[in-house]
Parts: sequence; structure tokens; C-alpha cells
Amino acid sequence: MNRTIIIVDDHKLFAQSLQILVNSYEGFEVTNVYKNGEELLKHFSDGKASPDLILLDMRMPVMDGLATMKWLKENNPQQKVLTLTVDQEDENIIKMLRLGCRGYLLKDIDPEEFELALNAIDRTGYYSNTTISEALSREERKQKYEELTTRELEFLNHACSELTYKAIAAEMNLSPKTVENYRESLFSKLHVKSRVGLVIFAIKEGICEV
Repeated sequence: MNRTIIIVDDHKLFAQSLQILVNSYEGFEVTNVYKNGEELLKHFSDGKASPDLILLDMRMPVMDGLATMKWLKENNPQQKVLTLTVDQEDENIIKMLRLGCRGYLLKDIDPEEFELALNAIDRTGYYSNTTISEALSREERKQKYEELTTRELEFLNHACSELTYKAIAAEMNLSPKTVENYRESLFSKLHVKSRVGLVIFAIKEGICEV
């Protein structure tokens, strides 16, 4: 029996093309196409069957992908959803994953990877790719950055220079022991083991330039 799929996307031409593509894959069949989340909600309120998978766009009028995903989490948390969108904002990727989205694909994806994603979600329940892993990595670095104190950031800037730790202590009007404590605190917070690691983090986050 084919796995049933509902497409929710307001771009009619894209949705129709996507339907043709999905139906060309073995074991999958598009049963409904809706223009926005509100139409999808009506599908459920009318008592129609839940599909095996929903392909959900992010940017839609009336009810967008994020609002739709929030409703699904509250009312149908077991429903599998795969986001298919042009939206590359890390914040939205993280939000959708936290709401229970099983994968996040950009619309310029190769048809081969798209089919792989459908099968992966059908088989394991999830599909992860570089879009997700890179967003999660950037989110983790952002959280680490936000944990740093003003003095730790000041020390980090000095650590990117050629100053020795002793010279950094003099520059910051601190004892060498206090500077050592800042260093160890940053090692722990940023999960690095050397001054080189500190510098690499600072460059990636735009904290300092070398």
C-alpha cells in the first residue's frame, strides 16, 4: 500500500509539479493539496484521515507553516511533517524542529535527495541533512556566546592577540591567577582545550579579527 502524502503550499504550479514528482516515486501517493494551514485544519476538522506525511511550506498566507506546526503539535503530535521551503532562517529551522518537524528541506533540493528523505522518514521517522546540522551548530555557538560575561569577552579578545597570559593579566589589571580562571572558564563553556581553540571560536563568531 502506498504511503499517503498531503502537500500544503500556496504556490499552485510548484505544488502541482511536486505532486507529479511524489507520485512518480515508488510507494508514495499525494492524496490532497492545500494552499495553507487553515485548509489543512479543515481537513482534520472534517474527520478525514491523517496522511502518513505532510509536506509543509513555511511562507503561506492565512496560516503559515509555523502556525500550522504549532497546531499540529497541540492537536495531532504523532503526525509526521517534512518542511519543504525556501526559508533558510536558522531561527525558523530550530522552531520547526522543536515543534516536532521530522525534517527540513530547501526547495532547490535534488529529486534524488528528496526521495531519500521521504523514505528515511517513512523508515526511521526522521531525516537529517546539512541544513539542519548547520543550523543546530550555529544555534549552539550562539548559546555559548550568550553565556560569556563581559570580562570573559574582553579576555577572549586579548587571547586573539600575541600577548602572553601574563601580559593579558597586566592589560586587564588582574592577577595571573584570575586570568587563568577566565581561561579555564572559557575552555569549559566553549568545549575547547587550547588557546587556538579559543581563537578559532572568536574568529567564527566575529568577536575578533586576526
